[in-house]
Formats: sequence, C-alpha cells, structure tokens
Amino acid sequence: MKIAPTIRAELDRFLQQESLTLSQFGQIAGMNRGAVSAIVTGNKPLSVNQLDLITKAMGLPEGHFYDLFAENYIIDHPPNMKRIEPFLFRCAELDKLDAIRRVVGAIMDNLMYSPKLFEIAEGLLAQKKLEAALILYEGVAEAERYQHSERLAICQYRIFKIQIGDDQNRNLSAATIFEVFVERLNEIDQLDALKDLANVYRSLRKWDKVEEIAKKMRAKAEIQYTLKHQQNSRERDESTKSLTRPLFVYITYADLLCASVCEAKGDYQQALQYTYAYANLDWVKETDEDTQYWIDLYKTWAEGNTHVNKLLSGDTSVLTEYVEYIAVSANKADKEMVTKLLNVLMAANRYKLDVDDILRRFEIDSFTQQQQPSTDMYTKQVIPEQSARLSYELAYYHLHRGSYDDGFKYLMYSLVSYHILNNESYYINCIGLFEHFRTHAVPETLSEFSKIIEKVWLDNVEKGCFSDHRD
Repeated sequence: MKIAPTIRAELDRFLQQESLTLSQFGQIAGMNRGAVSAIVTGNKPLSVNQLDLITKAMGLPEGHFYDLFAENYIIDHPPNMKRIEPFLFRCAELDKLDAIRRVVGAIMDNLMYSPKLFEIAEGLLAQKKLEAALILYEGVAEAERYQHSERLAICQYRIFKIQIGDDQNRNLSAATIFEVFVERLNEIDQLDALKDLANVYRSLRKWDKVEEIAKKMRAKAEIQYTLKHQQNSRERDESTKSLTRPLFVYITYADLLCASVCEAKGDYQQALQYTYAYANLDWVKETDEDTQYWIDLYKTWAEGNTHVNKLLSGDTSVLTEYVEYIAVSANKADKEMVTKLLNVLMAANRYKLDVDDILRRFEIDSFTQQQQPSTDMYTKQVIPEQSARLSYELAYYHLHRGSYDDGFKYLMYSLVSYHILNNESYYINCIGLFEHFRTHAVPETLSEFSKIIEKVWLDNVEKGCFSDHRD
C-alpha cells in the first residue's frame, strides 16, 4: 500500500538531503530550533504561517504544501477553526481554490460550523476575493438548504451577486434561483435585493419580470418609509443605514423601472405618467445633502425621459431640446451617455432622421466600447447590454444610409458584444443585418465576419455545445 506523504516527512527528507541541523534550518526559516523540532517530531501542530516560512526556506513556491496541509491537519481531523480560518484566507490570496473546496467539503457536514464559515466568507468578500468567497457561501447554503434561515437567504444573495457576469443565460439562471429567497431576507435588505434583481431582468429585457419586481419593491419601500416617519426612532434609522440608497429612492426607482417597461412596450403615454410621478418629490421629508442629490438626479432624469418618450412616440420636434439636454452632461464619465445616445439612434432609425451632426458632436465611438468594471448592478448589467444595442442601431443607421464602412464597423462591435453577452436573439439579428447588406461588404469585412463566426463556433465547441467532428 502506498503511504501518503506528509509535510513532516518532506521536511525531514530536505534536512537530510541538505545536511542541515534543526538549528541551521531554523535560522534560514526565521524559526527557533524548538519549533522546528516540534514540527519534525509531530509534537506540535503546524500553523499556516509556519508552513509558509518552511516552504520559503526550502526554496519552494508559495502554497506548495497547501494540499498536504489540508490533508495532514484539517481533513479527517476534528475541525479547528483557529487553524482553518488563516489557512482559508491564505488560500484565497494565492488562488488555491481547490484546497478551499476540499476544506469546506470536509467540515460542512456539521451545521455548527456554518456561522464561522459564513463569517469568513464575509471577510473574503470584503477583500474582493470573490471566487473564494463564493465557494464558502455555496458550502454554507448547501449545508443549510433545509433551514428556513436568514443566513441561507444572505448566502444566496451573495452567490447571486458574485455569479452575475457577461453571460446573460447564466444571469437569467442566477436570478431565477435567487428570486425565491428574497422574502427570507430582512425587510430592509429586500429592497436592495429587489433593485438588483430588477436591473438584471432589465438587462435581459424581461419586462414583465421587471414590472412585477418594481411594484413589489415600491410596496415594500412605501411601508418602510411610512414606518420610519411614524416611529421616528433611532433604531429604525440605524436599520436603514445598510441600504445603498436613501429609503425614498426605492419608491422613485420603482416608478422609473415601470416607465422603462412602458417605454419598451411602446406605451409612451403611460411611461410619461410614471416619469411625472418620479419627477414630483415634494412628499420626501428628508432634507439632508444626500437626499437633495437624489432629488436633483431624479428631476434631471425626468427631464430627459420626458423628451425621450415624446421623441420615440413620433414627436421629432423635441430632438433639438433632447440633444441640448444631452450636451449638459456630455462626458465619458457619464454612464448614462450610452442610454441617451441609444435613444437618439432608435428615433433616427424609426423615423428616418439625419443625426450625423449629433454623432460627430458627441464622438460616438467612445461610447460603443467596453465600459469600466463596476459593482453596481445597473452599470454592470444594463449599460453593457445598451452599449451592444447602441452599436447595432448605429450599424443599422449607417448601412441604410449607404455608409457601409461605418455600418459594418459598428455591426462587428455589436456582433462581438452579443456573443460575449451570450444573447442569441440579438446575435442572430446582427447576422441577419449583415446578410442583408453582404453584397456591399469589401473582402476585408467579409474575412473579419467569417473569423468572428468561426471563433463563436469554436467557443461553443469548447463549451461542449456542439460536437467537433474534424479529423
């Protein structure tokens, strides 16, 4: 039978091979002779800090013995959280995710360890060690799957936020799984959870879900806002500090979301009614600086969206006013510029408007590229989807006006973006638009298009979506 290796055996072999005494090795490692002796003889458990010193002294890469450490000192031993916690943090630092999985799998049979692992996961999340935190949250959630606990709901919320990425199919799955846990969160945390869910569904253009969640969020926020001002208690003020926005914003944001639903469905009159609702904030009782910031922001949004709804309903006379409104905030740092310019292009394509001067004025190319990373769900999900649509609308605009070089350039941007987003419907729309104008494509464009299509096919083969029967 093959004897499993141990760190002690590896260290003892190294000492013999290098002809080092315990004292000599201790000097190299920065440890006293007694500590080295206790480790070699097995009289004292090894800490992860000591392991790092030993590994470095042996000239081995960081984390070299981590799998053995998990085997020798954690798995098949009574869990010792004083040893496990620093080990998990070090594994996260060195991206030793398999070691984390093994440890979590070994100790999560016992629910008594859930609170501590959850605490460690929160610490990893604060350090932005998302993949490591995800493993712990999933371990806790699996162990508590039959518990109707708030901690389980928080784990599912964290898992949802970490998993949300470029792939819209995966995002839909993550949102669907998390949605059933929202009601298990406390009443305050539910507001941010619903806001995040609504923004994911908005990026997926699942308008019925957006409306359903927005109305649920509004009702809950109204209750909390009423309670806050009825009780006027310091305790309730403390409870709302965990929110990412002032409490009244969840009411107004629900109206904004409902307006976007109506706009997407072509009901511009109803969209205007929702817009007027979130423009009128006389009912807000707070007067602090943060509140005033949000009130001003909603009034600005309402002004622009009033123009948009009139414009998209066919009143093209407001285009000049809308463009001047855009000009006030025309800079690359304004994340809403993508949305604003998308509105212009949608109107231009729908009503055959000439907007060449507008596109030159705002240097449109800078808004069709990848956006900066963000933790905010709207910026992270909605803006990239709108950026891909902006590229498509630009392609449509230029190709139908005979500007084929620009048209195909933007179409390639959109094609690649929708592949990244894994949005099959819009990806097919891009291919359809290309085929409609294929005869106007120069050989270089045809070659670029073929390369993109082949790359997508190879990516799908790699993912196992299709079989590759090439010899």
